[in-house]
Amino acid sequence: MADSKPVPSLNEDPMAAEALLRDVFGMIVDEAIRKGTDASEKVCVWKEPEELKQLLDLELKSQGESQEQILERCRAVIHYSVKTCHPRFFNQLFSGLDPHSLAGRIITESLNTSQYTYEIAPVFVLMDEEVLRKLRTLVGWSSGDGVFCPGGSMSNIYAMNLARYQRYPECKQRGLRALPPLALFTSEESHYSFSKGAAFLGLGTDSVRVVKADARGKMIPEDLERQISLAEAEGAVPFLVCATSGTTVLGAFDPLDAIANVCQRHGLWLHVDNLLKRCHGSQASYLFQQDKFYDVSLDTGDKVVQCGRHVDCLKLWLMWKAQGGQGLERRVDRAFALAQYLVEEIRKREGFELVVEVAPVLKERMVKEGSMMIGYQPHGPRVNFFRVIVANPNLTHADIDFLLAELERLGQDL
Repeated sequence: MADSKPVPSLNEDPMAAEALLRDVFGMIVDEAIRKGTDASEKVCVWKEPEELKQLLDLELKSQGESQEQILERCRAVIHYSVKTCHPRFFNQLFSGLDPHSLAGRIITESLNTSQYTYEIAPVFVLMDEEVLRKLRTLVGWSSGDGVFCPGGSMSNIYAMNLARYQRYPECKQRGLRALPPLALFTSEESHYSFSKGAAFLGLGTDSVRVVKADARGKMIPEDLERQISLAEAEGAVPFLVCATSGTTVLGAFDPLDAIANVCQRHGLWLHVDNLLKRCHGSQASYLFQQDKFYDVSLDTGDKVVQCGRHVDCLKLWLMWKAQGGQGLERRVDRAFALAQYLVEEIRKREGFELVVEVAPVLKERMVKEGSMMIGYQPHGPRVNFFRVIVANPNLTHADIDFLLAELERLGQDL
């Protein structure tokens, strides 16, 4: 529209810019949070891709749009997005909404800093250290190091790179030519990021040795021992075992004590303090000057492969402050209790089996109706089955009951 008035910047019209933000924040509360967590509302408003493109008017044009148009854009984005905070969203692990974490995220985005030096992010550097220290104590470590990563895949790639550096530190300078053929070991139930990480780091996917898991999805230590011996016999050098606490599909916990014993017998890497900075540090002179007026050990950005790094600690810190350790423990206990309730209710209902090959049809029906969302996948010889995530802290027995009743309703003609 030629006569549209572009949204003003803060410098041009701070009052108008502030009014826009207040309108957007109000819309978020009403449309994304209040409606998004209301069980009577839809989880999603399904549209086919071409129709959705037209509804959103995604084309970026040379002329700016008015504040009213921008507000409508925001409203459309919320309306057509999946409401992962909805009590009937069982599709992924990030379901649910915590108001304290959301408040932390809003503050983080508003401050728009990068967490690589103390001078640019003093609050978050100190907060990061405290949150990581507390997380280490939960697993029984009195010392150590760590960083927040963008996700589990990057965390696993960090682990692989650190283990390789610990075994062959010269590879940081000389690269792959400094290395013999390497072998890492992980369960057949582990995350696919280990294979991706092996390709990304130049190790090759053949370096990933898959260890058998038992019927519950746990790594079998005896097969780990066998795979290590086999790799050595083939001329490869074992350097890392990747265990899993909570596998992607079955939620299995590998027997860490038994695996640690195998690692110890074969001299495989478990944990080394201060390795992050030695492995990844480049000592960029424009950021990590050693003659600063404060403790330069607080310039933690040299520990990571990124330069600019998003602040991730505030949302967890604020939620932990509000809930306390006991409150978080109750959340975990409640999630386990709801999972057990789901199992018990499935066993009571006729027509339900642990595995039924109707998952793709039911998934399509529930998504297009917007009534709920559950992920599915095959597993070994088993056909597609639903993987129900009960991580949302606001779930109730009524939501679980609805899930089962809705599956019955959607599949009554199958």
